Amino acid sequence: MSNTPEAGAGVEWVDLSDRTALVTGSTSGIGRETALALGRLGATVFVHGRDRDAGRQVASAIDDAGGDAIFFRADLSEVETVHRLAAEIRARTDRLDILVNNAAANFSEGRLTDDGVERTFAINHLAPFVLTLDLRDLLPDDGRVVTVSSGVHPRADGSFDVTTVDDYDGLDAYARSKLANILFTVELARRFDGPTANCCHPGLVPASQLWRDASIPIRLAVGLLERLPEPLTRRVIDTPATGAETSVYLAASPDVEGVTGQYFSDCAPKEPAPIATDDRLASELWKMSEDLTGVTWS
Repeated sequence: MSNTPEAGAGVEWVDLSDRTALVTGSTSGIGRETALALGRLGATVFVHGRDRDAGRQVASAIDDAGGDAIFFRADLSEVETVHRLAAEIRARTDRLDILVNNAAANFSEGRLTDDGVERTFAINHLAPFVLTLDLRDLLPDDGRVVTVSSGVHPRADGSFDVTTVDDYDGLDAYARSKLANILFTVELARRFDGPTANCCHPGLVPASQLWRDASIPIRLAVGLLERLPEPLTRRVIDTPATGAETSVYLAASPDVEGVTGQYFSDCAPKEPAPIATDDRLASELWKMSEDLTGVTWS
C-alpha cells in the first residue's frame, strides 16, 4: 500500500497537469511532502524555502518524478522580502491555481523583526497575509488557498499585542499565530469571489523542522515522541507524509470544490475553537494586519 500523502488523501488519481502551485516552506517536513505530492499529481510546483541546496533537491525530486518545479529562496520574516517573493512568482506565471501557506516557525526567544513585529506572528500570519494579497489576482475562479494552522490554536485568547515581546512565551506566540491563520481564512473566504480559502491542522509531526527553534523543554518532549516505538504513538503523532495529507486533500480533491472558509483535520471538516470563527475578531485582525504591513485588499 502506498504511503504517499496523495494516497492517504484519496486523490492519487487526480490530474493536476494543467495547474500551478506554490507551497511555502517546502524544503523540509510537511511542506516538502506537500510539494512532492502535488508534483507527482502533475502540477508545476513553485518550491520555496530559505535553504538553497534543500530547495534544489526538492525541485530535482519533482523533476525526476516527471513533474516540473522551480525553487524560490526567500526569508518570510519581513514584509519587503515577502513582496519580493511575490514579484518573482509573478515574473514566472500569470496564473496560480493553488497557494499553500505552509511555512511556519516556533521560537523560544521573543524578538521583534525589523518591521517591529513579533517574529512568530510575522512569519506565521503576516507573511501568508501579504503573499496571498499580493498574488490574489493570479488566482482563477477555481483557485485554492490552503493555510496550515494547528490544533494548538485554542490556547490563544484572541489578543494580538504583537509589537512587544514583554512576557514572551513561545507556545503562546505560536498558538496566537495559528489562531490568526484560521481567522484570516474566515475573512479571506468572505472577501473572495470565486477562489476558495480553507485551513487545516496537520497533526503533531515531531520530525518537522518547525520545532528546531522551540524551547528546550518542547524540543526534548518532541524528540522523545519521535523516538518512541511506532505502536505506542500511532494515534498520537504523524510523519511529515501523513501530516501533509490534509493540505494535499484541500489542494487537489474535487470533494472540496466550492467549499470555503472551513477548518479541516484528517481530511474532514472540523469545528475549531469558537473564538476562531468570531467574525468581529476576524475583521479586526484583518484591519490590524493591513495597518502592520501597509497592504490592503483594494
